[in-house]
Amino acid sequence: MSKAGTVLAVAVISALYAGVNVYVGRKLLVWLRLLFPDLNGTAFTIIYACFALSFVTAILPLPSSVKGIMSWTGSYWLGLFVYLLLFFLATDLILFLGKLLKIIPVPTPLHVQFIAGLIVLLATAGFVSYGLYNANQIKHVSYDIRLNKSADMKIVLISDLHLGAVNSEKRLSDMVKKINALQPDLVAMAGDIFNDDYHAIKDPERASELLRSIQTKYGVYACLGNHDSGKTFDQMVGFLERSNIKLLNDDSVTIDDKLVLFGRVDPSPIGGFGGLSRKEIKNKIAAVNPELPIVVMDHTPANLEQYGNDVDLILSGHTHRGQIFPFNFVTNAIFEVDYGYYRRGDAGPHVIVTSGVGTWGMPMRVGSNSEIVSIHLH
Repeated sequence: MSKAGTVLAVAVISALYAGVNVYVGRKLLVWLRLLFPDLNGTAFTIIYACFALSFVTAILPLPSSVKGIMSWTGSYWLGLFVYLLLFFLATDLILFLGKLLKIIPVPTPLHVQFIAGLIVLLATAGFVSYGLYNANQIKHVSYDIRLNKSADMKIVLISDLHLGAVNSEKRLSDMVKKINALQPDLVAMAGDIFNDDYHAIKDPERASELLRSIQTKYGVYACLGNHDSGKTFDQMVGFLERSNIKLLNDDSVTIDDKLVLFGRVDPSPIGGFGGLSRKEIKNKIAAVNPELPIVVMDHTPANLEQYGNDVDLILSGHTHRGQIFPFNFVTNAIFEVDYGYYRRGDAGPHVIVTSGVGTWGMPMRVGSNSEIVSIHLH
């Protein structure tokens, strides 16, 4: 996208965000004034604007302490905002239809306005509370994949840890325990291990210690996701090395003459990979022993057409399965497969897309789960 196009896109998104915030803010103010008639509108507007802008200001070059507070506030606010917007729109539609059908008087009675607003707030509180709880419940999903090659390997797939995001480090201990309980032959990390900024990790040494405690027969391997990038890319790579995680950048490793594992560089890094870019690997795939199963870690499941019948299994993440309802409909529309098992035809590679073990932005999950995936190759 050109610079002018980027500026235009940012302007449109900013205007849209401002518009919907005006809508939600006004709806909240009207409802609160039913309870508190003397509520100061200016004070409410200032407080609301601080919350609405917290998610935006978190990306600015602010002192780390300020940035941490704004990021934390913005992450929770964004989840609240999404459901306030959805439920206010839903109640407005219902009220409009009620007036159209002459079920509800015009103008809308105050008690109907109050009940409608109360329903919005209760529904929002319910969805957000469930989402916060569910995001920290790591589920286990398993797949049995039968190949036309000799294979007997248990792979545990995880992705989208987003270390540095809100609550990301709290899930690490539970994640490692669940991985070790599965007794995997190897662990594949399909990208977005970090959340754009290495320095956002509160306790990197503790996080590294936990990752080093993952127990496997053949080790832990990773590929780069779009968030594993930016100004602190070198520190991210150093963290992976200290954590005994082997990073594969458009390269492969042969596992005990049983399997070939490739790791791809994501094509759309946010801030760059320090000069590293995605390369073609067809020749590398053609050079490996064709009798061995070939597994590819490729963070974003938007590149499936790049792989032919010589690849047996593709492991991806990135989509979070939308993370919160209704964004699961968005990811389902964008990607050929946004979650689960997929295969195009009888001869194409098997594809598994995980919803990820962490969260981005909002620390909640509604309509999706934080998960660890075990894959048994036969």
